[in-house]
Order: sequence, then structure tokens, then C-alpha cells
Amino acid sequence: MRYRFGIDIDGTVTSPTSLIPHINKQFNSELTLDDIKEYDLTSALPHLEPGEFYSWFREAESTIYASSPVSENAKNILNQWKEQYELFYISARGENVMDITFEWFKKHAIAYDHIELIGTHKKIAAAKRHNVDLFFEDKHDNAVEISEELDIPVILFNTPYNQDPIPDKVIRVYNWLEAEQWVDNEFGIQSALTTQNK
Repeated sequence: MRYRFGIDIDGTVTSPTSLIPHINKQFNSELTLDDIKEYDLTSALPHLEPGEFYSWFREAESTIYASSPVSENAKNILNQWKEQYELFYISARGENVMDITFEWFKKHAIAYDHIELIGTHKKIAAAKRHNVDLFFEDKHDNAVEISEELDIPVILFNTPYNQDPIPDKVIRVYNWLEAEQWVDNEFGIQSALTTQNK
């Protein structure tokens, strides 16, 4: 048996700064990641009319996703893990960007076993259906809910917008190297033994 990882895409595998250059260009702003204190990006753009941001995002999302940079060290670590673990990507993206998402993974040569775009931030049902052993996330309430509902550890990638307190089974990391170290400590020895016993 190989452990199965559930992995969010945006802000986790892709850099959490991916959106910012597009936002700055469209809205003539000078935001940095440190300005994004809430997951709802409109809080950093108080001058916009209600709905203006989301109308723009719906039109721009294909371009944004296609050009999103990979988080530092994510590619190498995920590709190494592919030999040892199952990689199930579960994203809030909608199915309308399925082709772009698969093309992005192919372009960057990032390994996967399964990619699912569920069109909602509510990932508990998908994580439960796929019986994941560990989840990787950048959205604070998602991390907490998945951890508590499924009783599994969740790796939370630290950003300015997810600074609320976290329960014991949510592990805050600052980069993919720290995530890799945690996985090696918690899953590595067991996985090695499981592989030897096959």
C-alpha cells in the first residue's frame, strides 16, 4: 500500500504570488503578497465595484493559470514522491480550465496520478472519496476542516492570508523543503518498510 496525498494546486503547487502581477496590471495597483491578508483578494482592492474583480477573473483565469509559476522546489519534490506515494490533485478550479490545467502539468513536467477540478473550495467530500492520507493546502479554513473532518494531517503552506491559529494536525510549513522534511519524518520510514515487504 502506498500513501495517497491530496494536493491543492493554486498557492500550493503554484506560487502564491501567481495572481498578483495580473491584478496589478488590470487594476493599476502595486500589490505584493504581503498586502494579501485575506484569502478573498477583493479585500486588498477596496476601490473596486462589487463583482468587478470576479468578472475580470472569469475572463482572465485561463491566462493566469497557463502562466502560473511553480512554487520553488515543488516540481523536484513531487516528482521524487511519485515513486513512493500517490499524488491526487484536488483543486477548486472549475472543469472549464481542465485542458489548461493538464497542459500546465505537462509543460512543467510535474508528476500526478489524478487531477480533479471540483469547482468549489469545499474539498472534504473529494478528499474523503479518494481516501487521502495527507493533504497539502494554502487556504486556512480548508486545512482546518479537512484535518478535523478526516482526522488526517494537513500541511499548510504559510502565507500572509492564512495566519489564524491552527489545530495540532495542521502543520504550518514555509516552503516545500520543510514539507518534504515533515513527510520524510512521518511517512518515509513506514513507506520504505512497506515497499520492502511487497
